[in-house]
Amino acid sequence: MQTEEKWMNEVIKTDRLSKDFGDLHAVNSISLCVGKGEIYGFLGLSGAGKTTTIRMLLGMIKPTSGAAYLNGKLVNAGETELWKNVGYLVELPYSYPDLTVKEKLEIIRRLRGIDDTNAISAVMGKLQLNKYADRKAGKLSQGNRQRLGIAKALIHSPEILILDEPSNGLDPAGIVEIRELLLDLALNKGVTVFISSHILSEVSKIASRIGIIHEGVLIQEINADRLEQLRLKKLVVNTVDNEKAKTILFAGGYDAVLSPDRNLIITDERVIGQPEKIAEILVYSGCPPVLLMVEEEDLESYFLRSIREKVSVK
Repeated sequence: MQTEEKWMNEVIKTDRLSKDFGDLHAVNSISLCVGKGEIYGFLGLSGAGKTTTIRMLLGMIKPTSGAAYLNGKLVNAGETELWKNVGYLVELPYSYPDLTVKEKLEIIRRLRGIDDTNAISAVMGKLQLNKYADRKAGKLSQGNRQRLGIAKALIHSPEILILDEPSNGLDPAGIVEIRELLLDLALNKGVTVFISSHILSEVSKIASRIGIIHEGVLIQEINADRLEQLRLKKLVVNTVDNEKAKTILFAGGYDAVLSPDRNLIITDERVIGQPEKIAEILVYSGCPPVLLMVEEEDLESYFLRSIREKVSVK
């Protein structure tokens, strides 16, 4: 086992973290690290091991082997000092449905030892919950229950946020609000954010680094810049006569494939950044394009392709 001192420069760190449930290897020897002010997107299919990993990070369940560290300290359920700077959301806050939003946050304020009574109104304002202050939690919509859960995670201004599916139940406007809030916390206040989500396109807009877990194994870690390079790109072309255009492009040294929707697809890197080259060839050959568009693989497609490639290697 590595010593705690080795991880002092990392805010979140796991060292060969594993969890078995009988014969099921839910999490298998995961080692990852997240730096201060970083937003780390933790992606995986349902049952991949995301929530189990998060529960171990929070000391909710004990690892079978390996260890997790927060701010250089070994995660231990009995280490009360450790949790003073950690905010988390793992499940929707369904408990005590007869308490109002304000009452539930008041309980959290007292449990957290926060002296400032204005902390409640401040966090409700951040999460657009002021108008629901006196509404019973059990009467809230799913989206506002989620806002309440995030408010509970943020009320003590933590240095570390660990959020499991924070966008669940939110409408598009709410998703944007949470995105902007998390970006502000990370970029302007140095908060470290560890976030799992199935809304992969949203993660790609905020994460500085992404980890992909599949069947309990961390199959890839990648920063946002590198992800941009690895996502497949293609040039989509359409003309009034695509068969003719295909022949023209082949003669010019470019291989174009006719897609099922009858567009021409070119993956040649020479033209991805300069599609005007293709336009020029087609125009001067009397077959001008009516569509010329570079399409980039979205995060969902990249994610599924990474998993397929990993599975095919087995």
